[in-house]
Amino acid sequence: MSFKELLINRKTLTTYEYKWWPIERGYNNRTLYINVGNGEIKEKPVSQQMKDKFIGGKGFGLRLLWDATKPDTKWDDPENEIIIAPGPVAGITQYSGAGKSLLVSISPQTDSIMDSNVGGYFGPFTKFAGFDALELQGKADKDVIIYIDGTNHKIEVFEDPGFSTDSHILGEELTEAFSENEKDARNIGIVSTGAGAEHSLIGMVNFTFWDIKRKKIRLKQAGRGGIGTVMRNKKIKAIVTRIAGVSGNLNNVADMDAIIERGRSYTKTMNDLDDKQNQMRKKGTANIVNVMSDYDLLPTHNFKYGSHKDAIKIHSDLLRDKYFTLGINDGCWIGCAMQCAKGVDDFKLRTGPYAGTLVIVDGPEYETAAGLGSNIGIFDYESIIETNFYCDTYGICTITWGTIVAFLMECFEKGIINKEITGGLDLHFGNIDDSLQLLHQLARGEGFGKMAGLGIRKLKKIFAEQYGADPNFLQDIGMENKGLEYSQYVSKESLAQQGGYAMTNKGPQHDEAWLIFMDMVNNQIPTFEKKAEALHYFPMFRTWFGLMGLCKIVWNDVTPENNKYTDEPAKIPEHVDNYVAVYNGVTGNHIDKHEMIRQSERVYNFQRIFNIRRGFGLRKHDAQPYRAAGPVTIEEYESRAERYDKQMRELIGIDPEGKTILEKIVITRKYREDQYERLLDAVYKRRGWNNNGIPTLEHLKNIGMDLPELIEVVSPLQ
Repeated sequence: MSFKELLINRKTLTTYEYKWWPIERGYNNRTLYINVGNGEIKEKPVSQQMKDKFIGGKGFGLRLLWDATKPDTKWDDPENEIIIAPGPVAGITQYSGAGKSLLVSISPQTDSIMDSNVGGYFGPFTKFAGFDALELQGKADKDVIIYIDGTNHKIEVFEDPGFSTDSHILGEELTEAFSENEKDARNIGIVSTGAGAEHSLIGMVNFTFWDIKRKKIRLKQAGRGGIGTVMRNKKIKAIVTRIAGVSGNLNNVADMDAIIERGRSYTKTMNDLDDKQNQMRKKGTANIVNVMSDYDLLPTHNFKYGSHKDAIKIHSDLLRDKYFTLGINDGCWIGCAMQCAKGVDDFKLRTGPYAGTLVIVDGPEYETAAGLGSNIGIFDYESIIETNFYCDTYGICTITWGTIVAFLMECFEKGIINKEITGGLDLHFGNIDDSLQLLHQLARGEGFGKMAGLGIRKLKKIFAEQYGADPNFLQDIGMENKGLEYSQYVSKESLAQQGGYAMTNKGPQHDEAWLIFMDMVNNQIPTFEKKAEALHYFPMFRTWFGLMGLCKIVWNDVTPENNKYTDEPAKIPEHVDNYVAVYNGVTGNHIDKHEMIRQSERVYNFQRIFNIRRGFGLRKHDAQPYRAAGPVTIEEYESRAERYDKQMRELIGIDPEGKTILEKIVITRKYREDQYERLLDAVYKRRGWNNNGIPTLEHLKNIGMDLPELIEVVSPLQ
């Protein structure tokens, strides 16, 4: 039976017809609510207050989730939601990087509020179909597929008639089933996950789109926080949106000329400078693998080290010269000049259920190359790419998985776990075959792989309670904060980046603040006050991209030639001005760069209070594992002994001569932990929060977020 025949024989559970109207200056002014449990489908109006306070994207997702849940709602309760929202700027094709969507949900890993961004076509397509956000609630009895028909203006929920599970196959099947012909395949956007998400807490979500040059589907990932697990818990197998096509001005913007002017300027910058700067078109985000190694920032052996003698074997030039397909449009949204969504074509798999088949692999991105490579002791792109593929199709976050496996490998080498516990798996650093078997086990829901899918926070508890491990040591080396695994940068020598990880609302992800070079390499923010200012501005500025549906990479990975001569080169002032102009051009509003930050502050503080409402969001939740700050083990100290000894003399004021390594570790730790606490004080003050990390009433009033429901949460805690 063909996939179209499979579709014809589907069992429809509920349908809903709606009236379509054109987008107005970036907004449909309505969202779509679907409850897969009781079959309810309805439209919700978007108020002016919602646009003013929450803007779009992540802001809309947070507002809808707040209204839908209670303080004690669990991630697997039917009332938990997944919200997908692209933002008012998303969908334009005249400025690069405008295809992002934000997903928001209660996380299985953290029990707090998770947001994750993703490229691909689904978000803009759903917007063009008529809706500013898609709100999913309830639990189905059987696997269901949701179809948003933007051509006939109809919503349908039907039982899965037997499509595949894993994303690389499911995407192909659904694209073939729903498109009229090959040309029409470009009008299909799909959301799915995979078998791994069904058996773990770390499931991610794939956004599928059709690559018109390769004539294949591509996958982009919303990786963080287990939202794919929520999706499978609701028995949503896939969501499909279909539109008639993309033409010049579907957003019906206020000033297209202004947007085109800025888009041309940025494209010229890319054309002129990409080869000289980062080679994003040839290497994608993996261009910095070797750079991170050169600066001792490449996570190696569970973040113990920042470089390795074999790091040259995963130099980014190898991806450019041997693996990535070049000379092809690799954007994950139409019109993006950066084209950094690189892919490996016709890669032959050697393990797992698809062994021997040729597949396209998206990436590896930098985080994947580091997490599935150096951090677990793998210095071989064949192995990294294979693991990358299986994580994607199984619906497993590569960042999370890399950090989990690195933790397990250190525990194995320390004797905390052994082959008896792992079911025979040898998890020494560098064992690619057994680490792949661990991943395949997870996808099957069996063996030690299923335990690994619980994440580091739960593994620490199990290892301490069942295997007698030292909980303090596990806390030190378990690279998670708030229940979310660390993304792939060594933050030991950048106090600001330590804050940029552990002070995040959702957990340690680099999309809020990447300050390592400003802080560690260039020493641009030497004082606590300057670090606090950076940890105010950059998380707020980066939050703004998630409100709009924009990609952050386009902002700072290729910069104008004169940028280094500006007053604030780290902010890339020309690009900031571009974004203000693009937003105003879409919406007809008249904000400046200062109001841009205030827009983000409102949403950022809302998310902080949302976490507080759920019992999180306090100072104690911003604590970091010590390995993020300094050396835990003797070998770790010895690997940088000259540096640490020098710092002990010059910064701490203690002569290391004659002291044992363990004594030096204790002295270094006391100093570094004190530095982090002082950083918390400075950042909280700058953000308008009290000493426990709670937004003050005065600050909420100043930014226009003194909403009654927020005041109710924070007033008793002032």
